[in-house]
Amino acid sequence: MKKSQIIILIIGVISIGVLFSLPRVVVDNDEGDAPIESEEAQASSKPVEELHDAPIPAEAREALTSLASQLESEGNKEKFAVLADTLASLYTQIGKFDSAAFFLEQSAIRLETLESLEKTGNAYYEAFTFALNEEKIAYLADKTRVYLNKVLEKDPKRLDLKTKVAMTYVSSSNPMQGITMLREILEEDPTNEDGLYNMGVLSMQSGQYKRAAERFEELVRYHPDNLQGQFYLGVSYFESKQNNKAKKQFQEVQRMTTDPMVLASVESYLDKL
Repeated sequence: MKKSQIIILIIGVISIGVLFSLPRVVVDNDEGDAPIESEEAQASSKPVEELHDAPIPAEAREALTSLASQLESEGNKEKFAVLADTLASLYTQIGKFDSAAFFLEQSAIRLETLESLEKTGNAYYEAFTFALNEEKIAYLADKTRVYLNKVLEKDPKRLDLKTKVAMTYVSSSNPMQGITMLREILEEDPTNEDGLYNMGVLSMQSGQYKRAAERFEELVRYHPDNLQGQFYLGVSYFESKQNNKAKKQFQEVQRMTTDPMVLASVESYLDKL
């Protein structure tokens, strides 16, 4: 699973806080006839710079200002792209993912290559996964779809990109569109890592832990090195009161990693079993 950078395994002890930043949807009893709840979120037309207000570290500000000035006066589109990539990299390093995406977008507008479009869409998706404000989530989701759909028009077999587009719909006013897309991905590729993972996470978020366990069982069967899936399988067993399976699964996670945060969280679950 890419991005993904997308979900940190553990925050806190027993709570899986990251799940509650996902849209409140009920995914599936039989893969999806259950009701769906979601708050309206319409994309903002505000420029991306206005949507985040976290301060920039003083040591980074000078370099960013200098590069931005060079970018503004650069007429050669190849040199412009190099400067934009450098700016995006710096913004990513300081956690300004929306600004990183914004500058990659300026490059994509000039280059109009599939590579630049994909890079921009992926950057907006990364920003989307970290966003908390509803207006910002909607704006970044819309931008993600704009650019990744352009790539998918040329290469519809890119299920990795289709998965990202699906997840942006899950947090929109039409979450079923995203869930339907995830199902289509799994129909086309039943072993798809991203599809299985995200359907499992959505089942967890909606409290359907037995269904989540089924999804994560499939995931780790085909992708045993997916640590997130292995961990969430243990959580799903725990929450669905399958204590023996949960204990065995958490012990498996212990064998897979030396990450102290993961191990601490696993220990907290084992102590409760």
